Amino acid sequence: MSARLSLGLRLSLLFAACTAAVSLLAGIIFSRASEAHFIELDHQLMAGKLAIFRDVLGDVGGPQQLAPHTAELRRELRRHPDLGLRLQGADGATWFEQHPAMNMATGEEQAFRELQAPLEPRQRDGAQLTLILDITHHQHFLQRMQRLIWMTMGLSALATALFGAWAARASLRPLRRMSEVAAQVSAHSLTTRLDAGQMPQELRGLAGELNAMLARLEEAFQRLSAFSADIAHELRTPLTGLLTQTQVVLSRTRSLEDYREALHGNLEELERLTTMVNDMLFLAKADHGLLSPSSQPLALAGEVDELLEFYGPLAEEKSIRLERDGELSVQGDRALLRRVLANLLDNALRFTPDGGQIRVRLEPGRLSVENPGREIPADRLPRLFDRFFRADPARREGQGEHAGLGLAICRSIVHAHGGEIRCESAEGWTRFVIEFPG
Repeated sequence: MSARLSLGLRLSLLFAACTAAVSLLAGIIFSRASEAHFIELDHQLMAGKLAIFRDVLGDVGGPQQLAPHTAELRRELRRHPDLGLRLQGADGATWFEQHPAMNMATGEEQAFRELQAPLEPRQRDGAQLTLILDITHHQHFLQRMQRLIWMTMGLSALATALFGAWAARASLRPLRRMSEVAAQVSAHSLTTRLDAGQMPQELRGLAGELNAMLARLEEAFQRLSAFSADIAHELRTPLTGLLTQTQVVLSRTRSLEDYREALHGNLEELERLTTMVNDMLFLAKADHGLLSPSSQPLALAGEVDELLEFYGPLAEEKSIRLERDGELSVQGDRALLRRVLANLLDNALRFTPDGGQIRVRLEPGRLSVENPGREIPADRLPRLFDRFFRADPARREGQGEHAGLGLAICRSIVHAHGGEIRCESAEGWTRFVIEFPG
């Protein structure tokens, strides 16, 4: 049942229950205090009258000696109609008795309070005086007060519930605003933000996190849209080439050698498409946490030397020197880390001017690949690892072989190993740095 109640109604009921409990507790305390106060006043009154009756009775020692004092006793009692008196001997026999006259004529039920004391304070076993006080009016007052307490408690709870409902509705307005913003979010409206400065302190952090989430969603959607457009562009070019070349070859009868040459050209494009699709599947697998590299001790110096030897002929064609400094041992997947190093070296060779130098530095927990070249603007450095991103769109080196997925694959592999990769570009040098976990 409580799960279906709104938060505002729950707060209203809670306010009402708290107010009712406080009102009831205050009423009980006040009622007990009033009753104790009346008891104290009654005892004080009867204690004062006790001294008067002792003076009136004087040295009465038995019922025969009481007659001269009876008229004065009745006169004193008439002055106080709510007071009665009973005089008993030591043997319990009643010598004199008169009940309070107040409320006797109404016939309603009366309440009394009694005070018993010896006639002679020094004779505890002698005659006994019992004062009888009619406290019916006190009881009526307490009953009226209890009814007033219950009525006040009910009205207070009702008023608090209504006020609490209004206060809860006003206080929950920022939450409703959040709900409205969330309802407005769509693929075409990701720019809506909450004004965190206008939020209560308790919701300011939540509003900031919601704005940050919307910003991440907007950025991710923009990147996804750009990624989709890049995929279409990258696939359209080779597919268009395949279609055009096939149509040209089939437009008329040709020699066997022409057909063979056309098939070789198509094969190259199909291999490029296969590589691109495999890379995209690899990245999708990494994005879903399905990339589980093995863990084995690796001496990266040996792996780097093998790759430098492999790329040596290509570097010689451009008079580029390849160097490796330092040693580094890590735990990782040999095939995946070799792929990272190969991608970084291939990238460095493509952008290093003729006669330049590529350095691979190995340090404790760190590997870097450096090459000279034009400085990359700082705002583009974080995007180098995005899929299909090129720092200089006007430069399409190796467009036929490189689709712009190499660095994205490097980042996925490094993250799968628990490391980080970044790019630095300053003073004519570009440096890709990999930080391995300790």
